Amino acid sequence: MILCIGVIAFFLPKHPRFRFEFEKGKVWMHEDLVSPYNFAILKTQEEINKDRDDVLQSINPIYNFQSQVAENQVARMQADLETKWRNTTFDPDQEPVYNKFATVILQKIYSDGVMSPTKKFQIEGDNYNFTLLTDNVSSQKNTADVFTQEKALQYIDEAINANDRIVEKEWLKKLIPDYIQNNYLFNEQLTNKLEADALANISTTRGMVQKGELIISEGSTINNEAYQKIESLRVAYEEEARIGGDITVVVLGQVLIVGLIIILLMTFLYLFRKDIFDDNRLLTLILFVVTSMLVLLSWSVNIRLPSLYFIPFCIVPIIIRVLFDTRMALNIHLLMVLVAAYFVPNSFEFVFLQLTAGMVAIYSIKTLVKREQFLLSAIFILSTYFVAYLGMVLIRNGSLDDVRWLDFVPFAVSVLLTLLAYPLIYAFERFFGITSDVTLMELTNTNSRLLREMSYKAPGTFQHSLQVANLAEAAMYKIGGNTLLIRAGALYHDIGKTMNPQYFIENQTKGYNPHDGLTFEQSAQIIIAHVPKGMEMARKAGLPEEIIDFIKSHHGTTRVDYFYQSYIKTFPEKFVDEDLFRYPGPIPFSKETAVLMLADSVEAASRSLKEPNAESISGLVDKIIDYKLSQNQLKNSNITLQEIEIIRGIFKTMLMSIYHVRVDYDITKEKKSEII
Repeated sequence: MILCIGVIAFFLPKHPRFRFEFEKGKVWMHEDLVSPYNFAILKTQEEINKDRDDVLQSINPIYNFQSQVAENQVARMQADLETKWRNTTFDPDQEPVYNKFATVILQKIYSDGVMSPTKKFQIEGDNYNFTLLTDNVSSQKNTADVFTQEKALQYIDEAINANDRIVEKEWLKKLIPDYIQNNYLFNEQLTNKLEADALANISTTRGMVQKGELIISEGSTINNEAYQKIESLRVAYEEEARIGGDITVVVLGQVLIVGLIIILLMTFLYLFRKDIFDDNRLLTLILFVVTSMLVLLSWSVNIRLPSLYFIPFCIVPIIIRVLFDTRMALNIHLLMVLVAAYFVPNSFEFVFLQLTAGMVAIYSIKTLVKREQFLLSAIFILSTYFVAYLGMVLIRNGSLDDVRWLDFVPFAVSVLLTLLAYPLIYAFERFFGITSDVTLMELTNTNSRLLREMSYKAPGTFQHSLQVANLAEAAMYKIGGNTLLIRAGALYHDIGKTMNPQYFIENQTKGYNPHDGLTFEQSAQIIIAHVPKGMEMARKAGLPEEIIDFIKSHHGTTRVDYFYQSYIKTFPEKFVDEDLFRYPGPIPFSKETAVLMLADSVEAASRSLKEPNAESISGLVDKIIDYKLSQNQLKNSNITLQEIEIIRGIFKTMLMSIYHVRVDYDITKEKKSEII
């Protein structure tokens, strides 16, 4: 507990908390809020975004003038034109005319400039202003006054077509474009630096609130302006407290809060789940899960994660529900949310969303019988987040137009991460030795190795186990308990019989009984041995201790009466050692193990009925249950007499159905009246 409190308190944000809770659109329920000092009003994110856009639009991109480009390209063109002219049949005397004309065209193009526009700056049209740097001297120009590659080609065509002295127009049109190259080059690095400097100088505030100024009066609605002032005061308060506050005092307060919550959790376990409170292994698991989630949440607050709702908070109640029970999951989730509310922003919104989503997570896996329930639970959680958050946004803004649908993305991510609960449950089961409903569900699969071996080696015992499982599960469902646990326990309770299946009557073929050649003591010991052998097989196969409990307690400390009575009748003069005919125990110590003992005895005895009818079945059930009570086999199990009467009725009804007995309703009514 001390380690848990220390770790959580260590990771919690270390700054005093603003004492007022507020939401846009809600009524200010506190006293009049007067500014305790001067502080600046923070701009909203929308205002900051608008300022950013305005600043970026005011920055002209920078281009460098490359003067050598024109000189190089004109010189190349003049030399190439002279060479190529000689290789033609054109009039040699005309070459200087063409050379001079082409030079004028290129010089005109390069004097105006050639550039490639940048799409980033074509926001309001194709043309935009830019700054041209020529030998570190800047001048303002517009792309409309500069040539692009396309404009340059168009200008060349028009200039050649307009000159009547030029005869070889097509030849010249193909020559000149090869010497068009950009001489205005975009300086991206310098432009980005200018933008960064301008953005850094954007003010995040607009105006001031003076000391003593009324910010909002009691009972007023928190409108946009008031909300921004209160939010600005909160930020200023926490910033000032972070600088000048005493961290030691803050930590002390956090230790007290976290300590109180952990003590409440321990008190709950002591009062309602003493079995867990007395088990340090289970306590370690619970405190580890709680601490891990609160540390993760604290970390996300400290690094200012874009949204706290990326954190899969609902994974904790799911894990606790599957590994333990609904009541504990709900209690732990509530306490965790209360701790988190002290250090997360917008705590009311956080508490409301996480409480509702957590309750839905717990309710959606109340009875875990299929793996698909994890996926269905995720869908229910996501729907709850969506409805709850949308409702709060509508209350706050009063308009669907103001709903930012991207705000729902963190919830979707959180729910996807919640699916990690399944592998985490498996890891916790293995590491801490816990049996969850998921494991029990897997154990009840009759294709598992032990059950498949039983069905092959001891088919009679296998059928007996199936019938016992049905009886016990029906009774447990009626009186309330873990039906998955008792079904798994019933299926495995007799696996020890697969070691010597022929010694048990349900597996014997007609005409042969191996007990005929044994003494009564030897037969009894072989029958009794199926319990320790079953425990040995179960442990070797890695079955949970909860299942092994059913194997070792399903006969309690009763006698193997058939061989005991046979011994007394055969040797009346001899002293009998009852321990040779008695199971080692222990007697059932839970409601589930008690119900299994009764179901096992009743089902086995019902097979000996020669004429199963309503009366014989009813008498048999009463006889078996009364005998177990008289032998004090149920005294350590938390089962009541009322529940035993319900079990009697369930067993009688199901056995009559199994043996196709027509129910005598008059007898049934009579029996009911006797019970009442």
